[in-house]
Amino acid sequence: MKKKLIFSLLVLAGAPSLLMAADEARLLRFPATNGNEIVFSYAGDLYKVPATGGEAGRLTSHVGYEMFPRFSPDGKTIAFTGQYDGNTEVYTMPVTGGEPLRVTYTATNSRDDLGDRMGPNNIVMTWTPDGSRIVYRNRISDGFSGKLFTVEKEGGLSEVIPLPEGGFCSYSPDGKQLAYNRVMREFRTWKYYKGGMADDIWIYNPDKKTVENITDNPAQDIIPMWIGDEIFFLSDRDRTMNIFVYNTKTKQTDKVTDFTEYDVKFPSANGNMIVFENGGYIYKMDAGSKKPEKVNITLTSDNIYARSEIKDGAGYLTEASLSPDGERLVVTARGEVFNLPVEKGVTKNITRSPGAHDRDAQWSPDGKFIVYISDATGETELYMQDATGGEPLQLTKDNDTYIRSFELSPDSKTLVYTDRKNRVNLLDIATKQVTTLLQDPMGEPRGVTFSPDSQWLTYTRTGNNEYSIVYVYNLAEKKEYPVTDKWYDSSSPVFSTDGKYLVFASARDFNPTYGSLEWNHVYNNMYGVYLTLLSKDTPSPFIEKDAEVAVAKEESKKNTSVKKEETRKEELATSVVKIDFDGITDRVVKLPVSPSYYGNFYSDGNKVYYWGRGGTRVFDLKEQKEDVVADGASMGVEPGSKKVLFFKGDALYVTDIPSGKADLGDPVNLSNMKIAVDYPKEWAQIFDEAWRAYRDGFYLENMHGVDWNAVKAKYQVLVPYAKTRLDLNYIIGEMIGELNCGHAYVNPGEVERPDRIKTGLLGAEISRDKSGFFRLEKILPGASWSKSLRSPLAEPGIEAKVGEFIVAIDGVPTNSVKDMYSLLVGKADVPTEISLNSKPQLEGARKIVISPLEEEYSLYHYNWVQDNIKKVDKASNGKIGYIYIPDMGPEGLNEFSRYFYPQLDKEGLIIDDRANGGGNVSPMILERLSREPYRLTMRRGSARIGTVPDAVQVGPKVCLINKYSASDGDLFPWGFRALGLGKLIGTRTWGGIVGISGSLPYMDGTDIRVPFFTSFDPKTGNWIIENHGVDPDILIDNDPIKEWSGEDQQLDRAIEEVMKQLKERKPLAPVPAPRDWSHK
Repeated sequence: MKKKLIFSLLVLAGAPSLLMAADEARLLRFPATNGNEIVFSYAGDLYKVPATGGEAGRLTSHVGYEMFPRFSPDGKTIAFTGQYDGNTEVYTMPVTGGEPLRVTYTATNSRDDLGDRMGPNNIVMTWTPDGSRIVYRNRISDGFSGKLFTVEKEGGLSEVIPLPEGGFCSYSPDGKQLAYNRVMREFRTWKYYKGGMADDIWIYNPDKKTVENITDNPAQDIIPMWIGDEIFFLSDRDRTMNIFVYNTKTKQTDKVTDFTEYDVKFPSANGNMIVFENGGYIYKMDAGSKKPEKVNITLTSDNIYARSEIKDGAGYLTEASLSPDGERLVVTARGEVFNLPVEKGVTKNITRSPGAHDRDAQWSPDGKFIVYISDATGETELYMQDATGGEPLQLTKDNDTYIRSFELSPDSKTLVYTDRKNRVNLLDIATKQVTTLLQDPMGEPRGVTFSPDSQWLTYTRTGNNEYSIVYVYNLAEKKEYPVTDKWYDSSSPVFSTDGKYLVFASARDFNPTYGSLEWNHVYNNMYGVYLTLLSKDTPSPFIEKDAEVAVAKEESKKNTSVKKEETRKEELATSVVKIDFDGITDRVVKLPVSPSYYGNFYSDGNKVYYWGRGGTRVFDLKEQKEDVVADGASMGVEPGSKKVLFFKGDALYVTDIPSGKADLGDPVNLSNMKIAVDYPKEWAQIFDEAWRAYRDGFYLENMHGVDWNAVKAKYQVLVPYAKTRLDLNYIIGEMIGELNCGHAYVNPGEVERPDRIKTGLLGAEISRDKSGFFRLEKILPGASWSKSLRSPLAEPGIEAKVGEFIVAIDGVPTNSVKDMYSLLVGKADVPTEISLNSKPQLEGARKIVISPLEEEYSLYHYNWVQDNIKKVDKASNGKIGYIYIPDMGPEGLNEFSRYFYPQLDKEGLIIDDRANGGGNVSPMILERLSREPYRLTMRRGSARIGTVPDAVQVGPKVCLINKYSASDGDLFPWGFRALGLGKLIGTRTWGGIVGISGSLPYMDGTDIRVPFFTSFDPKTGNWIIENHGVDPDILIDNDPIKEWSGEDQQLDRAIEEVMKQLKERKPLAPVPAPRDWSHK
């Protein structure tokens, strides 16, 4: 019996806010200097201050985030990354201030925010030494890799720096060389990283066509700054990020700064001055003296987030519970608890606790009080409040972990709650005494609910075979009994309100679905709705009734009045639950409903209500039929109530308990739920809640040896200085980064940013002709049969040709603009008129109508894969197949299947795992690759020899890996090697395999992922991969110059290796000689 309606599972809580400790500004970010002045980001805007310090003045004011300012060499212009038109683009403005000029027009990247671990797109890196062009980094995909581009300071078409990838960079003083990083991972919340993506400083010499590694250290060496004969850079080779210097003459490297508490962050240089962040403050340092000096900065700001903001609570609903009489609701929204009328009356915020996360509020079955969870003390505790008002009463104290959820007993005398330590605890509400009933070492008991007489609990626990088993627990005996056996996975048990049945879902429908690509199967939609008859005296509701029984009922009419009186007495009495455990697993009956996924059960013994197949449904046990109650709506019923609460969309509805289809009518009015959001207090709470989430959920209790209390203290001092939600995200990210774990993620909650306006793309490469019109240099081939791979100018009937000129877009001549893409802003997936001409002129142009693309990465990637397939096929004379797997999610599995089965006839195989973004399907792919035939088949009329198992690729295999092979993309090559499938070729992988699942909810929608499970080697018993990666058997690091020219040394070596192994390949055995049984 589900007593409450949960819209999202809430866990955890927070801490009181901290007071501002000083007037001096802090959390000043991304500084740059021209020697006399410093410009930096603060609260999302750019500010300028004299290099000697003092009060800073604001240069920009916009809802978007302005960041990464860089002064021009003459010190008069600032280039920066901004979001004025929705996209994150490159802008310039005079150093004295003024209107920003947009200079780039690129594709909208789905992951280009400051709060995203990929970081913003189009980050301004530097200027060319002559001051004519701005260097920035652009990613056309949502992955790690990006390229360096330059653009004229007044705008125009960008030009790529001819390197396959690039990050932070700095020109030599003469402008002839470029010190750069290949990788950018500065927004990862992962400190002390030494995996395959740990970068070095490289020097690119375009004249000599060379790229040289000058640091070659296993730690991270990043953000080069070339001053004279020295290249300054950041490194964490001594754990804390500090500035080091490399002398280009002596080839020696020395440590420059020696900060020990906070990392040096985002340094930049101009002339001989370096500026950088440390602990939220800005420092400057002369490159000659090499002595850092703190710049004391104060500023005035309207600081809108220091004020309370009134928000509509209806937009933040997390849970609701109906009073027993159905007249009022208690609703949880954004950490506050509201008591409001179902129809007319007063809406009350009964907790008013902006610095605490109140959640999971429930009405007691007797209607006298409300219980909820709150972290007002700094830990999650249970509280009770009189339904008519008054002060809350704390029911638990000194709790040591998160309270997951709780359930009140029907008699309102006790409640049961579960926590992150896998305990089931019973609380006596009158005495506040807590008794731990059980603690499960295998995992958290799920779905704990009471019996109608308050004497029993039911729940599920996971058995050693990983199947969930339904249990009941007798509170008087303090004894647990299994109700289902180990043979079937079962879930969501509840008692019927008459105490006769236990209703639950169980996976007992075995209906295999057979594969189309191979002879194999999968089981899906296995769950049904089941009843356990608790007493052996309770007959099955599905017993057949014959005519004789019907006659007997006719004859009993004279006893009707007696029976009605007995029924009234039964309704008045509490349903006493009687359970006969002997043979209980044999007293399970199934409702005749279609297999699906079911839950949220309620039954009065005559009808069974449940969520399944897209809505709430009811099965009438007497009429033996199923009806739809409410499509798309979930349902909650309180003990003893005749009313029901529905949640559909963002609305709540209250009706009588329906016998069939519900008439939802008008929703409950939620418009009077107003929340005063106090951001400093809310952010302090979210910070503390995040810290506790890791304390209680991180996969190793020793927190990788980190003093987690000290880490909290280190970063908590920064929280009062947060002025935007992204500031808080940064602080939490720095904190969880101390754990040195790959999947420690934080994504911000509510962030104000401008709407994205997507630029349309043509699936083509263009140049600007001297006439001012734009010439088609290359048209990317597409797959006309695929909507996601269409190429607008290559679609049948368009007939655009390389060499033609785009002379107008929607009638606007393209020679009237510096960048043709400025005419395509807002045109992605919008019909657009393009005027083409074989000559650079408007006269004689022909008009076509196309729908430009949102992004071109899919086309580039598709063509890269197709080119690799052709290259491998040609180089091996058709003997070797090639499969690229982009990730280990559904798309990666689809790509593997799309290319694996058609290439089963190949004698060898190259599996390309490079830049694989991870997921969880690598075991499925490895199983197919590791198959060995144990039986061969033949048939008359065919020369083909079949294999058992089906779909076996017989022959040598290799796997390509690189630094971007990540997560399950790490585990795939590890498994490839462990299974003996072949050699790994390339460079060491990313090195992050401690896994995550969904986030616990936070008040403002913050998404925080806590790594809580991982893998180790069954042969050695050692940990694997994390913070190192998977080493290749054959180390090949593609030379950037050769890669840019189209040479893939890793793929070439893979072809060479498989061709060499093909000499030892043993083909399948031929069909034996015909049998001849004609002789004795």
